[in-house]
Amino acid sequence: MSNPSRRPGGRQTLPRPLQWRELSHSPWSRLDLSALGDIDAIESALQNHRPNPESQQPPAHAQPSAVLVPLFVAADGPRVLLTRRSESLNSHKGQIAFPGGRLEAGESSLDAAMRETREEIGIDASTARVVGELPAHRTISSSSHIVPHVVRLPSEPQQFALNGEVDRVFSVSLGELVRADTFVQEHWVFQDREVVVPMFYLDDETIWGATARMLQELILLAVSR
Repeated sequence: MSNPSRRPGGRQTLPRPLQWRELSHSPWSRLDLSALGDIDAIESALQNHRPNPESQQPPAHAQPSAVLVPLFVAADGPRVLLTRRSESLNSHKGQIAFPGGRLEAGESSLDAAMRETREEIGIDASTARVVGELPAHRTISSSSHIVPHVVRLPSEPQQFALNGEVDRVFSVSLGELVRADTFVQEHWVFQDREVVVPMFYLDDETIWGATARMLQELILLAVSR
């Protein structure tokens, strides 16, 4: 059953199985979360993290992809930039995502993430400081192997130029993501497997899937010092 005290979330369609439940445990319940208010501490933690190089390379049957995880500092502390994908897309429509997409021939994953960010939301991140990489993620529905690149923007973005793949750009503070009424883990039971799914319920959006897993890893890296 869902928790009535959580925030309402958005209109995203969640592919929950018939059997599912919310878990009471949070992976950072016993951790000091003060680092989420310090962009320098976050940057230091990510710079010291080195994902397994082999796991960052896509297997032969996967689509090499990359996303940009843009951080910046606002009045309420470090924030992360996110997009809502267009409802007209064939895959992952309406989902919350980082800007990004598939690699072009001869392109590095960081170059692809930068290019896709410019094409999707009109942000030139070439002046951003590259902080580090998060572990790569696989998506089942699109067979994508996604490498997330974390960057620190020099200032808060003020203007965006959206293409047809994006309906909205917004940001959320990292401190907000760990609120008790925002983050939950859900246990989903399918016929062939059981999975624990991280979820972030905002007032107007629900973050789940690969993006939620990336955010969870970002938070854990920042506070596990």
